[in-house]
Amino acid sequence: MFGFLNKDKIIADEKFNRWLVPPAALLIHLSIGMIYGFSVFWKRLTQVVGVECAEDVSFLQRIFVTDCDWKMSDLGWTFSLAIVFLGASAAIFGHWLEKAGPRKAGVAAAFAWGGGLIITSLGVYLHQLWIIWLGTGVLGGIGLGLGYISPVSTLIKWFPDRRGLATGMAIMGFGGGAMIGSPSAEYLMNSFSNIDGSGVWQTFLIMGCIYLIAMMLGAFGYRVPADGWKPTGWKAQAKTSKLITSAHVHVKNAHKTNQFWLLWIVLCLNVSAGIGVLGVASPMFQEVAVNIFEPEKIVAIAAGFVALLSLSNIIGRIFWASSSDFLGRKNTYLVFFALGFLMYVSSPWAGTTGNIPLFALIFCIILTMYGGGFATIPAYLADIFGTQHVGAIHGRLLTAWSTAGILGPMLVFYLREYQISQGVDPSQAYNLSMYILAGLLIIGLIANILVRPVQSKYHMSSKELENERKIMTTATKISRTKSTNIIFQKMILPMAWLIVGVPLVFAILNTFDKALVIFK
Repeated sequence: MFGFLNKDKIIADEKFNRWLVPPAALLIHLSIGMIYGFSVFWKRLTQVVGVECAEDVSFLQRIFVTDCDWKMSDLGWTFSLAIVFLGASAAIFGHWLEKAGPRKAGVAAAFAWGGGLIITSLGVYLHQLWIIWLGTGVLGGIGLGLGYISPVSTLIKWFPDRRGLATGMAIMGFGGGAMIGSPSAEYLMNSFSNIDGSGVWQTFLIMGCIYLIAMMLGAFGYRVPADGWKPTGWKAQAKTSKLITSAHVHVKNAHKTNQFWLLWIVLCLNVSAGIGVLGVASPMFQEVAVNIFEPEKIVAIAAGFVALLSLSNIIGRIFWASSSDFLGRKNTYLVFFALGFLMYVSSPWAGTTGNIPLFALIFCIILTMYGGGFATIPAYLADIFGTQHVGAIHGRLLTAWSTAGILGPMLVFYLREYQISQGVDPSQAYNLSMYILAGLLIIGLIANILVRPVQSKYHMSSKELENERKIMTTATKISRTKSTNIIFQKMILPMAWLIVGVPLVFAILNTFDKALVIFK
């Protein structure tokens, strides 16, 4: 019944324009990237009822309570659960995706993420925290995982001449999703709050429906290249680094290598540092800048700060991933950890002195490297393990993201609450967290230095590789029966880029408009 979603039905012929695939990936990633903008909901969700829970109301009771407000740390688990299930679903379904193809995975992601937000709206309406966790945390997290990895190996195969650029394009939208979604959510909540309550549940409902449609359009735009396809006139260059292999490692053997676990640590610690900031970006800015801006404007300015971080995230994914094609993946990560350490240890000083422009700039630089780390890791994996199973290996490596999704935000959330309970001013409650996150980057730096080429005993044999490619070749012969209409491609290509480009341009302009207030 759903055979048209199968991988063998979306194999492109030699006339297909590979530049049609990135907009499809962007539609999906711009949708799921809204998870980074969820901090705009936290303040409102802690004030829905208007009554603070008594001290004797336990954590378990607050999961089901309806007559008092949730704590911000309770809501923070929504974000962490989503990242946990992102990594878990990517690891579990990564190998399946390689066989089923990106279109089927994209459709599943659309229903999981869009449907999860619709369920979340019900949780907010009924004031049931467990439903919010189920909607965004569990079901939405599965959608995040499937949507995140669906284009990665596909675009690496479409762009063998620019692996870093390809992975940057593949997941660029994940960094920019909040840049579009955060101000949109703020607008919707403000509009509906004048009619009925906080306006949060209506916002989740509308955004869930929009994302479902957008992701379905993206999924049906996916095509995969035939086995052995190469860009016209391109020839593989001679190896410029010992870390770039011409062999391939099977997904079943990747986790047996030291390289996999070193890169797992590299990704986990780079992500833990950045995600700890993103999870609390809006409230952190409000508390640090509370005496700088007028109270009635601080929430909107904080939303602009979140959007500015998202812009930095998206710029970093393209800039650093593309730069890694020339710098090398290992050197790129060396920059992340060394420069990141300096930024984190400097941020408390900037906040304490009230230098908000410098404070914002520091975190913008941090977020470029955070996004760049995500965009560079698939190319790093392709260099180390080859391209045959890079999608599945990438999926398993994303369990590092799951771990970071708990480690980073919970470290910041709970240290903040502990600091405040000890009498520390809220504007200073994040300083200790920043120093600890800086320490994590030093460990990541050491792990990256230790990365070496994979031993040849883990490489796929020529027979294994031939058997796998025969299956794909057979499917290609069966499926490629009709050439793609070149005229239609020329018409649809600019339209596809406009669909993803116009919202991004407006979001960037809106971000700059709001950011001007921060830098005055």
